[in-house]
Amino acid sequence: MSKLLRNTLLAAMIACSPLATERAAAGTFDIDPVHSGIAFFIDHLGFSQVIGIAKEFSGTFAFDAAQPANSSLDVAVKVAGISTNNNQRDSDIQGADWFNATEFPQITFVGREFKAVDAKSGTITGDLTIAGVSKPVTLDVTFNKEGQNPWDKSHVVGFSARATIKRSDFGMKASLGMIGDEVSLLIQVEGRGRS
Repeated sequence: MSKLLRNTLLAAMIACSPLATERAAAGTFDIDPVHSGIAFFIDHLGFSQVIGIAKEFSGTFAFDAAQPANSSLDVAVKVAGISTNNNQRDSDIQGADWFNATEFPQITFVGREFKAVDAKSGTITGDLTIAGVSKPVTLDVTFNKEGQNPWDKSHVVGFSARATIKRSDFGMKASLGMIGDEVSLLIQVEGRGRS
C-alpha cells in the first residue's frame, strides 16, 4: 500500500469516527449537579468499604478536545453536605479530627495539568485542598461523550474520573489502623455549555 493511500485512509477513518463527530469546539461548562456525582470509599475494620457522597458541589471547566493542555477545572465541595448514610458518623467527620468543617467549610480542586492518553482517556493533575492542606492529586479521566441533550437542546459533555488519596496526607489521622488511610474517589460529571 502506498504512503499516500495509507494516509488518505487514515484521514478518512478519523473524520468518520464517532469521536470526531461527538467532540465540538472548545467551550466552558458548568457542572450539572443533578447529573453529576462524587463518591468515596474507605475501609472499615477490613469488613467493608464505607461509601460516602458529596451532596453539595459546584464548579466549572473549559474543555478543548483538540488541545487538552488548554483545558481548565475548578471545583468546590461543601463539607457540610458530605454524607455517609449515618447521622452520628456524619456529625463526627465534620469535627476537628476529620474535615474540620467550621474552619474549612469547603474542599477544592483546581486542575493544573491536562494530558490526553488516547482519544477516550487522559489525566488531570491538580491541587486538592482538604482541611486547609493542599496536595497534588492526579485523576484518571475517561471521556464519555459530547453532544446535544435531546430534551433541552443544551450542549453537554460528560466524563468519568477516578483517583486514590491518603487522608493522612491532609492531616486526618483519626482511627488509623481501624479505618483505612486510602480513600478511593469515583466521580461522574456532566457539564452544560454556557450559552
